[in-house]
Amino acid sequence: MPSDYNRSCPHPCTMNLDHESLNVDPCPPVNSPCCKTRCHCVGEDFGPDPFVINIVRATLENSFFRKALWTGTYLQLTLMCIPPGGEIGLEIHPNLDQFLRLEQGEGKVLMGRTCNCLDYQRKVSDDSAVIIPAGTWHNLVNTGNQPIKLYSIYAPPQHPAGTIHCTKADSDAAE
Repeated sequence: MPSDYNRSCPHPCTMNLDHESLNVDPCPPVNSPCCKTRCHCVGEDFGPDPFVINIVRATLENSFFRKALWTGTYLQLTLMCIPPGGEIGLEIHPNLDQFLRLEQGEGKVLMGRTCNCLDYQRKVSDDSAVIIPAGTWHNLVNTGNQPIKLYSIYAPPQHPAGTIHCTKADSDAAE
């Protein structure tokens, strides 16, 4: 049975969609080594329209390093998948606040006022929420043996609507 995410999608091409029961043809697979789904609408962003989703299921199904799922004027929802040993990378957002919610995995959050003094360090795991105030240097490192699956809320938006980065290298190249 399709997930709530798939039922809310107005397009026949969605992640892990049960095409046979819906009598539609599946889309061709994405030609990308990072895509683990058999069908995906690359660049799909559901903002700024009203949107309801099973966020836990969508987060756990995501295999992209970063995927902008909903982008509005003042807020953005992204999904992330950080492989074991991987990290978001040390960064700062001078003019936006960020919220992270881990649905799977274990890691370490590092934050501080300067990039050389990340004096706020905490272990995080399933169900952890992380608040990153504007102007705070931060990083999240995956210290576990499975991918970290999380969703992130930026206010205001940080990435262009429809952003998809298959890997951290793709993300770094885009900046």
